Amino acid sequence: MAKYFKQLCCALICAAALPLIACGNDDEPVTPDTNVPDTPAVIERGAFAKGADVSWLTQLEAEGEKFYSSDGTEKECMKLLRDDCGVNSIRLRVWVNPADGWNNIADVMVKARRAYALGMRLMIDFHFSDAWADPGHQSTPAAWKDMDLPQLKEAMTGHINDMLGALKKEGITPEWVQVGNETRTGMMYPLGELDNHFSELVNTGYDAVKAIFPKAKVIVHCDEGNNGWIYATLFGKLKKDDARYDMIGMSLYPSSGDWEKKVTDITNNIRNVTATYGKPVIICEVGMPYSEADVCDRMLTRLLDNCKTLDVHGVFYWEPEAPAGYNGGYDKGCFVNGTPTKALDSFKNHDIK
Repeated sequence: MAKYFKQLCCALICAAALPLIACGNDDEPVTPDTNVPDTPAVIERGAFAKGADVSWLTQLEAEGEKFYSSDGTEKECMKLLRDDCGVNSIRLRVWVNPADGWNNIADVMVKARRAYALGMRLMIDFHFSDAWADPGHQSTPAAWKDMDLPQLKEAMTGHINDMLGALKKEGITPEWVQVGNETRTGMMYPLGELDNHFSELVNTGYDAVKAIFPKAKVIVHCDEGNNGWIYATLFGKLKKDDARYDMIGMSLYPSSGDWEKKVTDITNNIRNVTATYGKPVIICEVGMPYSEADVCDRMLTRLLDNCKTLDVHGVFYWEPEAPAGYNGGYDKGCFVNGTPTKALDSFKNHDIK
């Protein structure tokens, strides 16, 4: 019944020719979007990014999740983050052929249109996988798994062209583009492992991004921003191979018991990598348990204070809108019952520019 209803909705929507609907085959999410005004807000680039990755948003909406201001007024999530939490930038992940359609190009476009219409800056995060890419999962997309290196580069370039070309066609310009997600030991195993052809694939991604958006900042992203050793290994290898990229991306996931040490360690690591590799840093992911909102506020305040003296261009909270326990147990969102907690107060209160 659910599948039939989905197909029926998609047919009716497409027949009505609504331009702001992600509609396609049975595997693609059907996401009506009435949140895009005719005249987009002015996007202010270059300031410090106070961002949020909200890649689950359309899926959450389809599942009935709603979002509210502190006074109980229902509000669209990105607008709520902008108006009530001080968020000025949105990060969106892209998967190649996800089984259920979420995070494919059509779904990303729904969210990108909305962010653009709200005057929010955009980071595109290519995972180059059909699902999660992180240090424990760097699987080559199923359709690419038997390719040799030249074929893989061609497929990678085509995927970037499809995503960024769709954005460009609608006048949406991303400020940052990640070439891989948390690529501590590479991506698209086995060809893209760090000691195999990772640097070549980074260059392939860099060239593909610059061909469409020459001013976009290309990011190589690594987890555990507090761990200097893994950054020396990854970025030392990229330096040795003359890899091309513009920024170093970091993740940081502290808890109430270790946040002060982790913030100190990431601060020291940022100083080291910016001096060693001559690249600025952007913190692509940060999060703390939803039950530690007060501590998270203190952590982010300290982190933003430290960023004032560092070459850091922004901080992005990872999936703040996710309810507790979402998607198999994610507990680092900072909304409770659809309403923001204190966790993001530092974004709206901090004077970092």
